[in-house]
Amino acid sequence: MADNSNATPPPPTPPAPPQPPPVLEQLPGIQYCINSPPPLLESILLGFQHYILALGSIVLIPSLLVPHMGGSDKDKAMVIQALLFVSGINTLLHSFFGTRLPSVIGGSYAFLIPATSIINSARYERIHAQEQRFVETMREIQGALILSSCFQMMIGFTGLWRNVMRFFTPLSIVPLVTFTGLGLYHLGFPQIAKCFEVGIPELVLILTASEIMTRFIKLKRLVWERYALVLSIAVVWIYAEILTLSGAFAKTEKHSCRTDGSGLISSAPWVYVPYPFQWGPPTFRNGEIFTSIVASFVASLESSGSFIAAARYGSATPVPPSVISRGVGWLGTGTLFNALFGSVTGSTAIIENAGLLALTKAGSRRVIQLSSLFMILFSIFGKFGAVFASIPLPIMAASYCVFFGYVSSAGLGFLQFCNLNSFRTKLILGFSFFIGLSVPQYSREHYLMSKTHTPSGWFSDTMSVIFTSHATVAAAVAIILDCSLSYGTDETRKDNGSYWWDKFMVYSRDVRNDEFYRLPGKLNSCFPSF
Repeated sequence: MADNSNATPPPPTPPAPPQPPPVLEQLPGIQYCINSPPPLLESILLGFQHYILALGSIVLIPSLLVPHMGGSDKDKAMVIQALLFVSGINTLLHSFFGTRLPSVIGGSYAFLIPATSIINSARYERIHAQEQRFVETMREIQGALILSSCFQMMIGFTGLWRNVMRFFTPLSIVPLVTFTGLGLYHLGFPQIAKCFEVGIPELVLILTASEIMTRFIKLKRLVWERYALVLSIAVVWIYAEILTLSGAFAKTEKHSCRTDGSGLISSAPWVYVPYPFQWGPPTFRNGEIFTSIVASFVASLESSGSFIAAARYGSATPVPPSVISRGVGWLGTGTLFNALFGSVTGSTAIIENAGLLALTKAGSRRVIQLSSLFMILFSIFGKFGAVFASIPLPIMAASYCVFFGYVSSAGLGFLQFCNLNSFRTKLILGFSFFIGLSVPQYSREHYLMSKTHTPSGWFSDTMSVIFTSHATVAAAVAIILDCSLSYGTDETRKDNGSYWWDKFMVYSRDVRNDEFYRLPGKLNSCFPSF
């Protein structure tokens, strides 16, 4: 019998090689998805946080335009209240009848160029009475917005925008969503730089509360991550108030640091209910109307990127093109409300609030509906709303650095469905990203600085609206290349993710769509999804 006592033991089984992360259609880790509301108190706190974040753009746009229109601080307060009021109504309507995503609807930066063109018209520069000049420019901006809203409603409700969105693949969605966030970089650190004393502390605090405090102070609930925004703003706002009262911030040099720099608290009425045509009937002029219509197209495209990011952070399936088209139609309705109430800009899905969904890990539709109620409430009770609206812009800009980054990363997440080892993919991504940065920079330096390039000022403004939008330029380049380079072959469809994306092109192909996007009651029959 053989002796096996000295036999060599078999070698240990080598560990399995590490595998790449799996491809996921719905983002995991979201505690409250679209249809799962948090407890009532938590929902109210989260809704208030969304309201605070939305105030940034809602206050900034009228603050930029109204003084150049000849309006006083009182006029500025009334326009802000009107924009806040209609933003609340639009957000509430959109959550019930639009895409049904947890998106906050507010004012669009795309309409700044046509509004500025109207304000700087020679016919208004000859008006020396400031109040009359404000009323006249407001009425013409209202007229331009009314016709822009008709265009948005037409492309949305007729399904034309659905056909546009069907050109997108995961590969071309990456530049669209990524630059929807990155394209607003000028609202980040450049605004912090106007007051480092409050901007940098806010940036440090929000990152500390959301990412570092959770390691040292363990709580049963996600308190630090979920309420990092409102906690950090409260601390830095009190700090800024102390420095303002102590005289540390001069009224001229440190105007952006002061908590009383906006002049809203003293100007806002205690109670004020905005109403349509409060500045008179609208007026219509051809050139600026066309520029405003183009701005509504840009706002619709940027909002589409925001919708896709909100669906990702709401742990929903990718948004079908028909649902995005329905949402654009309701954005047109929102632009119409903005025009009627005199809000100086059209409507869009606010980008930073989509990023807040990622930080809080709460993508519930109920939270956004409660935030809309805060908007309506504080727009009517103006003094109380003005207190929150007086938060210095550098504080809000610090939070933008976080939330715009979250939206951009939602776009990069679609790369998991693409073949990154394909040189075709590398060309489309690299070229669209570079042109998406380079062309808008050129447009800002040349078109916005001077209108001498063409004899028609409105044409220059129209080109500026298109080519200063990073998301529009990057997405257009990506679609053109994706639809022209080896288009339609099996290898191309695998590289750009079309094989995976096809089932989301039609609403009825995925049974999960009803869970997230179905309209209440029998309204789906009124807005059929093809």
